[in-house]
Amino acid sequence: GAGGVLRAGLIPPLVLKLKTELDEIQELILDTLSSCLRVEVSEALAAGAVTVLKEKLSHPSTAIRSKAAWVLLEISSHAEGKIAMCSEEVIPVLVRLLEDTQPEVQANSTGALMFALVTPQGRSSAMGAEAIPPLLTLVAEETSKARLNAIKTLTLLAELPEGRETLLDHRDTFQRCLDDPSEAVQRAAEIAITVIDWKP
Repeated sequence: GAGGVLRAGLIPPLVLKLKTELDEIQELILDTLSSCLRVEVSEALAAGAVTVLKEKLSHPSTAIRSKAAWVLLEISSHAEGKIAMCSEEVIPVLVRLLEDTQPEVQANSTGALMFALVTPQGRSSAMGAEAIPPLLTLVAEETSKARLNAIKTLTLLAELPEGRETLLDHRDTFQRCLDDPSEAVQRAAEIAITVIDWKP
């Protein structure tokens, strides 16, 4: 299991192999990294995983783009991972993937952004990358797998004055989500509207 891989110090060589292996092997490596990084992230960061994964976000294979975004999601769920996401400038690349043709890639990229944007640096990087329009598009698509995470990510951006100002014009997009069949989406939309309407 993951513990065995960690104990054997296999994370750095796995990260290295990700650069050169065949696509099918890359997929297996990404799956393995994903289960390890739930436990511990510093070894992967030290091995330069974020830089390699950032490159994989542009891979022609949907599976590899999707899994790379998922591993970055795991990484950015850790405090030190969030810092690396900013210093390696991964956020603009994830923002571009919000317009990927594959729902899976969109959903995982939105999830990774949601975690990375918890930090002020993450939020300003996303604003600089103009994340709001593609996120709003995902919220407006009723069948979007990324919808819930997109609402939560926009709620984080609404904490910035310029984010809030932009989103006030799109209040109706969130309003429509109050009728969503998913209760989680309804709740997230309610919170988003509260943040957008908040008068300092």
